[in-house]
Amino acid sequence: MTVLTTPRLSLRPLTPADLPAVLAYRNDPQVARYQGWALPATLEAAAALVADAPLGTPGWVQRGVWAGARLAGDVALNTDSWRQQAEVGVTLAAWAQGQGYAAEALRAVMAHAFDDLGLHRLQASADPRNGAVARLLTRLGFRHEGTSLRSCWHRDEWADDARYGLLRSEWTP
Repeated sequence: MTVLTTPRLSLRPLTPADLPAVLAYRNDPQVARYQGWALPATLEAAAALVADAPLGTPGWVQRGVWAGARLAGDVALNTDSWRQQAEVGVTLAAWAQGQGYAAEALRAVMAHAFDDLGLHRLQASADPRNGAVARLLTRLGFRHEGTSLRSCWHRDEWADDARYGLLRSEWTP
């Protein structure tokens, strides 16, 4: 089990006891607006996020983002170990947004991915209408690599998909 800590946060596996909080923020229209999961988020879908697999295990592995005793959201690493690459993602409850938690959580995951797992590259995907995430990824050192126009069917419309990437050699902790 991988647990990461920062000065303000603890990133640890979600448990069944966390599912009511996960469902609450994942069903919040403000939080879910640009996210790819089906709405309403169901207990079964949230339960799939509960796992104690180490970060770096192939596929999506989630960690709850804890600010003190309160679940602020979740962060994920989708590792493709044979290519030495992974995709990162983050979701925060509305109350936790705008406080630097997403950057702090992602920096911890990035450090783990590059330093501990030895990955070559990280990538992220975002709806380009989500300006806050685009600015976050850029601040973290990711480069905008392109946007696929109307490539994702999302909430009953075709949406664009902006792709971001960062090589280990470009990363500055």
